[in-house]
Amino acid sequence: MTLARGPRPTVGDPVLDSVLDAVGATPLVELGRMFPQPGIRVLAKLELMNPGGSMKDRSARYIVGHGLADGSIPPGSRLVESSSGNFGVAVAMAARLHGLAFTCVVDPHASPANVAIMRGLGADVETVDEPDAAGGYLHTRLARVHEMLATTAGTVWINQYANDGNWRAHYHGTGAEIADAMDVPPTHLVGAVSTCGSLLGCARRLREVAGDLQVVAADAVGSVIFGGPGGPRELPGLGASRVPELHSPAEIDRVVAVDDATAAEACRDLLATEAIFAGGSTGAVVTAVRRLVEDVTPPARIVAILPDRGDRYLDRVWDDAWLDRARARRGSS
Repeated sequence: MTLARGPRPTVGDPVLDSVLDAVGATPLVELGRMFPQPGIRVLAKLELMNPGGSMKDRSARYIVGHGLADGSIPPGSRLVESSSGNFGVAVAMAARLHGLAFTCVVDPHASPANVAIMRGLGADVETVDEPDAAGGYLHTRLARVHEMLATTAGTVWINQYANDGNWRAHYHGTGAEIADAMDVPPTHLVGAVSTCGSLLGCARRLREVAGDLQVVAADAVGSVIFGGPGGPRELPGLGASRVPELHSPAEIDRVVAVDDATAAEACRDLLATEAIFAGGSTGAVVTAVRRLVEDVTPPARIVAILPDRGDRYLDRVWDDAWLDRARARRGSS
């Protein structure tokens, strides 16, 4: 028997039209076991519970959906994007459901699990292996993107680093959900940066209800976003080897640079105390919160955005041999 396809579900309906409609509405969970300090509440926005495994689901759904609606993504286009993995998975989901082709340009630090998922969703995955001058691969990935744009007809570059849909997805989504969930506005917002879209989108929405909000960016050691020296990094999705166009340093009050080993150790502590299985960028956020609570004045209400889950990092964060090597690099720096 064939079931008739009914009208598109609305908010509150028990059956959704597609997995894209399951993006968002992630829970806000108190981390009282990990942060028991009197007068300080740490609330974690579990973006790792989005169906594609990360907060990137929000920006991909928003950018692709609005691009199709306004004509900037013509039907039948081939999307192309540079990604370390999570955004690539999210775009692959959206492309598959909207009938679009997709090529994702990654580098050797991309999680094998993410690459396998993208290919399973029908995406083409190209890997560049030449580091750029800043010690990462972003410039090399972008060079390949520009080559494709020049040689392949019908190709549309999403450009998450400069696309205003990136931060707007979190302004209307993540940030609005946090604002609606809290009876008393937060005093601090902590999030990881790479394109800077998620942190800025949330900050812009939350500052509408908390004008004195302090915004803390968790960046990677070796990232150049805030003017630090470029260097090698192995955790994908955290930091960048170029300053993204969306970057707005005047909107960020504090930056915490986190090395690979410290981020991984924080992930393991988070699992041990709160039973939350998370990825490398989440470990950086937890580290930034730890450093923040050392000198914050109670009462404080800290919202931490936990962007990614741990299953994509089994070969790094959750691998003891990799962690030993990361600790050795930290000790020699």
